[in-house]
Amino acid sequence: MRIALDAMGGDHAPEATVLGALWAAREGVEVVLVGDEPALRAELARHRADLPIVHAPDRILMEDQATEVRRRPQSSIVVAMGLLKREEVRAVVSMGHTGATMAAALFTLGRVKGVERPALLVEFPSQRGRTFLLDGGANADCRPSFLLQFAAMGLAYAEASGVPGPKVGLLSIGEEEGKGNALVLEAYPLLKEALGPRFYGNVEGRDIFLGTAEVVVTDGFTGNVVLKLAEGEAKVLLAWIKEALTSSPLARLGALLVRGALRGVRERVDPAQYGAMPLLGVEGAVFIGHGSADALAVKNALLRAKALVEAGLMNRVRQNLAALHV
Repeated sequence: MRIALDAMGGDHAPEATVLGALWAAREGVEVVLVGDEPALRAELARHRADLPIVHAPDRILMEDQATEVRRRPQSSIVVAMGLLKREEVRAVVSMGHTGATMAAALFTLGRVKGVERPALLVEFPSQRGRTFLLDGGANADCRPSFLLQFAAMGLAYAEASGVPGPKVGLLSIGEEEGKGNALVLEAYPLLKEALGPRFYGNVEGRDIFLGTAEVVVTDGFTGNVVLKLAEGEAKVLLAWIKEALTSSPLARLGALLVRGALRGVRERVDPAQYGAMPLLGVEGAVFIGHGSADALAVKNALLRAKALVEAGLMNRVRQNLAALHV
């Protein structure tokens, strides 16, 4: 169960990636670092530790274009995808350039049969556990058939994550079947016919956090807006709570009493706890994290990748797509 980590990807690489990899290794993940070997050796030496390294002298920076992967075969993300293509590793994790990671996965691995476009899956905490939304930003414009494929892949991910009997909701501006834009109105009967009782129907934005349906499908433009809104709202709410709990001596005393409970709430909404988002629909297990990821996010991304590969995520995706004849 070797997992390749793009150790040069992200705003805080290689410091955060190497430290996160070491933490994950201590919890049983067999990590292979991919990147500039001298830089990675130096970082490992700081921790008096060692991990296997596959040398990649180049890296894709956040300001680079995603299409750079075609011209830079020695970049860390392309080399990592090559390892996955040759089955030398079981998954790839990157905190680097999202577009470049997607491009490298498509160029190197190709798509799963029946998938027109891969999708990013985003995980949200909800009152009932977790809600999985896709697409989280890979496809700004979608056709109804894309949403059916997203549903099949989202169900596979939910099942691999241990969610019993997940249902699919179609994100819209109202619960009624006749509400929504052209994409939603065309996708609704398609999902209803293909999924049967696994299709919940339309859901609204608030249902994502209520956990009304475990899987929510939408186009990548809307999904990315939802993601960024949720992250921003969580950050502001936590800041407001902190401000309120430090506003007076009495409030600070109360803060001491609820500190443990608040820490639990913060962990539930912290993106670092989820680590990375899976890119579903490519022929291999690929996980993409935030560019600003710290060592904790890197560790959790590697742990999540290992767990999902062990749960047979790719086979579940293929089976669901085949069952729906997409």
